[in-house]
Amino acid sequence: MNIAIIGCGTMGMIYAHNLGNMPGVQVSGVADLIQERADQAAAVSGAASYTNWEEMLEKERPETVAVCLPTYLHTTFVLSLAQRGLHVICEKPAALTVEDAKEMEAVCSQHGVRLFIGHVVRFFPNYRNALEQVRSGTIGEAKMAHFKRCGSYPQGVDFWYHDRAKSGGIIMDLIIHDIDFACWLFGDVESVYASVTSPDLNGMEYAQVTMKFSSGAIANLTGFWGYAGPFTTQFEISGDGGIIRFDSNQVQSLDLKIASGGSGSEEAVQVPSSPVLHDPYYLEVQHFIECIREGSEPIVSAADACRAIEIALACEQSARTGQPVRMEGMTS
Repeated sequence: MNIAIIGCGTMGMIYAHNLGNMPGVQVSGVADLIQERADQAAAVSGAASYTNWEEMLEKERPETVAVCLPTYLHTTFVLSLAQRGLHVICEKPAALTVEDAKEMEAVCSQHGVRLFIGHVVRFFPNYRNALEQVRSGTIGEAKMAHFKRCGSYPQGVDFWYHDRAKSGGIIMDLIIHDIDFACWLFGDVESVYASVTSPDLNGMEYAQVTMKFSSGAIANLTGFWGYAGPFTTQFEISGDGGIIRFDSNQVQSLDLKIASGGSGSEEAVQVPSSPVLHDPYYLEVQHFIECIREGSEPIVSAADACRAIEIALACEQSARTGQPVRMEGMTS
């Protein structure tokens, strides 16, 4: 498959590295307004380097394009690529509004091309393992979950993350990872409640989200930009028969504690993830390419991406008003 990449920042470089090492895939071109970044992506992927994306498309004739641009540019580029008859793999979030995301989905469908949104948490082995444990009933009925995601304040060439009109802010850009996973885990969302601190001069920003599901399950999500330590993710999923815990700073992948049947003691089982050759971003884009080749449905759909945006915006509304927001008509 012939693939091109538009945008050669952090995510673009990850795509360039992974696609450049993927059997059956040729990265024909990479484009970025900054020549140096385009050249770096070209060097790791074996592609031609461009600063004009339209020239790249004309010369390289890709079948699929990976859009690794700032969020506020997603809609314009995805619509243009779809109208050219090209399949699109776009980084998350799909867009800054539900209307834009749904238009992207509709236009891609209208032109007979596929649209995939990179909600990569679904491809992290520890999260997938936890989901499988819950669905298999290992911890009984899952009723409560806590998710935490902390990292340094994002930096970029034009600091577009600093402009909420371009990035969507901490909930839309960071916590949306866990919003999507919580929906995958628990299904229909009934209501959300959120609070967000205003960024300080150093970019530190903190947000807390509570999601209530139709099943009665509750998920608490925490996001923190400005964390001084390494990027950290944590979760705890509690059921009436046990608890699953994960901390990215610990060696083990999952800490699974099963209720012992009333004896008063607990049995802790360390469940390591299977050794993987490739990182989750590789697994994600490989999956999307297989869906194009086979005409199969992806693990994460465009509709899932639209739902995540709708919930993130409801959380923003809650943070502004200080009131819970009901998700009318929300389906899984």
